[in-house]
Amino acid sequence: MDFSSARHAILNVVKGMRAGDVPQLLHWMKTTSDFDEFTSNNKDIILRSIAEDLRHSLPTTAMISSEHLALQKLHEQTKPTLHVDAFLYDDDCFDSLCEKGEMSRNYCLTCGSHRTAPLEFISHSFSLTEVKFLYEHVLPDLTGKVVVDVGSRLGAVLFGGYFYSSASEIYGVEMNTEFCQLQETVVEKYQLFDRIKVLNADICTQAPLLKNADVVIMNNVFEYFLDRSEQARCWKFINENVRKKGSLLVTVPSLEKSLSELQVDIPLNQWVEAIPLHYDVFLEGNDREALEEICLYRIL
Repeated sequence: MDFSSARHAILNVVKGMRAGDVPQLLHWMKTTSDFDEFTSNNKDIILRSIAEDLRHSLPTTAMISSEHLALQKLHEQTKPTLHVDAFLYDDDCFDSLCEKGEMSRNYCLTCGSHRTAPLEFISHSFSLTEVKFLYEHVLPDLTGKVVVDVGSRLGAVLFGGYFYSSASEIYGVEMNTEFCQLQETVVEKYQLFDRIKVLNADICTQAPLLKNADVVIMNNVFEYFLDRSEQARCWKFINENVRKKGSLLVTVPSLEKSLSELQVDIPLNQWVEAIPLHYDVFLEGNDREALEEICLYRIL
């Protein structure tokens, strides 16, 4: 049964009821949990549909020519490295591309030979699994809360926050205009503008937003996109403005790892406390290594 037929059938049921029972039925439909299994599955379907829309708007690598530094850093890796956006391409999608010859998991050690070795892969987005883990197991109930995603890129964290949380305001701050336009297209198509706002800006111009945030999310946010002096500047700004006591900071990788090679004096023990996460609750065949990169901190 298609949507039009289902809608017609439901309206006929309502019209055929005794008038006195209609308010009770409508109240039940608004408040029941009987539909949860359908809406829960539908969230995954919508996010996969969003990913498919974005795939059609980007090259297979999901990187664009204006990402000069990120492209340069990929080429500078000691081992051949390929960017595969984890939100756009789950394992099944990636396997399909490999079968079509559009991607490969290996590179040739000696050109023309059969001596190959595995490629290294990096993603600048959370996968759908990581997004669900973030909102269903890492973060608490976000009803009435403000979430800020620093470097929102394609919007995976924003869209996940919309469907998997009750956050009242979800902000994406992204410097790249092209990525902001892609996010805005999705927000418009799927009617998400009541809770999502995309800001085409440098995070260092958004002090009031950071000061008001209840949750700040930073996924591989600076390393591939800024030189070290700029990374240090941004981390200092984050440290100075993410100060709301009890608010939460989510990072990939850990703060310790991100700051270890930068000349920036941020005493972490005076700023945050690490909150242990229980990764086992969400494994069931999922990539533990990827989940364990997600770190949660509470602002002191």
